[in-house]
Amino acid sequence: MFNPSYYRQCACREDVIGDDGKPVFNDDGKPKRRLVGAGCPKLKQKSHGRWYFYFELEAGEGGERQRVRRGGFATKDAAQAKAAEVYRESVDGTDVLSNATVKEDLDAWLKRKRSLARTTFHGYEEHVRLYLEPHLGHIKRRDLKLRHVEAMYGAIERENAERLIHHGRIVELQQARDAAYTAWVRAAGNKEERRATRLAYLDANAALREGRKGKRKITSASTMHRINATLSSFLGSGIKRGDYTKNWAAMVELPPVKRPKALVWTPERVAEWKRTGVKPSPVMVWTPEQTGEFLDYIADDRLYGMWHGFIFRGPRRGEMCALPWSEVSLTGSWFRISAQVVEIAYRMYDEAPKQDSVRTVTLDTLTRALWAEWRETQKQERQQWSGEKAWVESNRVWTHENGEPLHPDWISRRFNRLVELSGLPPIRLHDTRHLSATLALLGKADIKVVQERLGHSSRQITSDTYTSVLPQLLTAEAESTSAVVPRSKKVGPRREKPRRSRAQDEAPKTGGDTEGDKPEEGLRTAA
Repeated sequence: MFNPSYYRQCACREDVIGDDGKPVFNDDGKPKRRLVGAGCPKLKQKSHGRWYFYFELEAGEGGERQRVRRGGFATKDAAQAKAAEVYRESVDGTDVLSNATVKEDLDAWLKRKRSLARTTFHGYEEHVRLYLEPHLGHIKRRDLKLRHVEAMYGAIERENAERLIHHGRIVELQQARDAAYTAWVRAAGNKEERRATRLAYLDANAALREGRKGKRKITSASTMHRINATLSSFLGSGIKRGDYTKNWAAMVELPPVKRPKALVWTPERVAEWKRTGVKPSPVMVWTPEQTGEFLDYIADDRLYGMWHGFIFRGPRRGEMCALPWSEVSLTGSWFRISAQVVEIAYRMYDEAPKQDSVRTVTLDTLTRALWAEWRETQKQERQQWSGEKAWVESNRVWTHENGEPLHPDWISRRFNRLVELSGLPPIRLHDTRHLSATLALLGKADIKVVQERLGHSSRQITSDTYTSVLPQLLTAEAESTSAVVPRSKKVGPRREKPRRSRAQDEAPKTGGDTEGDKPEEGLRTAA
């Protein structure tokens, strides 16, 4: 039965008096003091002291007494409201007697999540270590409220502002370093000036290294949404276990996240990029002509077959790294994706992909021929590395010259370098998946077929995210829309009639003898 008791208590202290009527001293010689408690005469004043409450719960195991006690409220009404709230939580099954902190619960939650995929667990662990524990870990489980979660995101936004200033300072230092280096190079031939400019460059470079210390990336809106998803998963698990009563993460309002739209490198966008060096969107794809130019440029690259497969078949880089020869059929013209390599802190781990990503991809004729040629190249490299130089038997399709498997990050850096050398506008390696879907759409492939090839869970993802509208498709749509309306006569673009000059307006209408004037029909000049 809910029957709380309320009382007021202050922090006033008084000297401890012994039985002999004299003050009692501590070992350090100072007088021993104690709380006055309910006997404090100042408690008669309404503003003195704080309100507390306690009530009894059902007896625990072995009839052990269980009492809930809270305090520190400014008014009795506040204490009564809190007492009712705590009682409702206890009825709902929350352990209101626990003194566990959010940090202890987060650590226990991570231990229970060991069965997750490695990348998912690493993301949870990073969010807990960098955000949740520093901002929420010190709070007791029973005291966690929405205001604490909102305060965390407010602190993250303030940190972002400080980091943005730090990043701007680093850019200034880098520009100063580059200017100092240019001055040093241009001082060639003048010994004294060259020595001074070299010292200035070394000082600027040292200042840049010092300024870069403590640099941390900006926490984007999408990252905050992922942090909130981690917190929501944690609180949802806590609710099931009876540790928490509400999922406060579901009540937080965060900045909206707009998924970047894949854009095509049209001539106008290429010209603007060359002028400013700025990409119109984080996700860009080439036109068919630009794609062909890139493939022609890298035709002699050792891994040309792999780049060709990325562009036309659209696998993820981790899937291409993990592809074994046992899952490739050059006679049947297909390969099966059933494994992937994930990279965490540059270390590679083999991991099973999501169920939707397990799929069989058909090879087109040209890609199959390139892969068959690559297999012969790999056999020759195996023979060259026999003997003193040991060949690494990884059974992977795509390897280094000694058979070692490729690292996903190495593939991305190599692709970026090839794009840079080609002189084409930049795209990322992952953008080749967008490019593959866009080329398939241009080739009138069914969106369902593209979805299965890319390993998406729904065609909506493929349609909204991985396809870009090429200029050719826009032109065809515009022409086909205009052609559906029948017209009785052919109408072309209206042309503006040429305006008559003032001299023509003032010239006489008859009797003209200039070139181009025609006599009026049926009229004769007077005799």
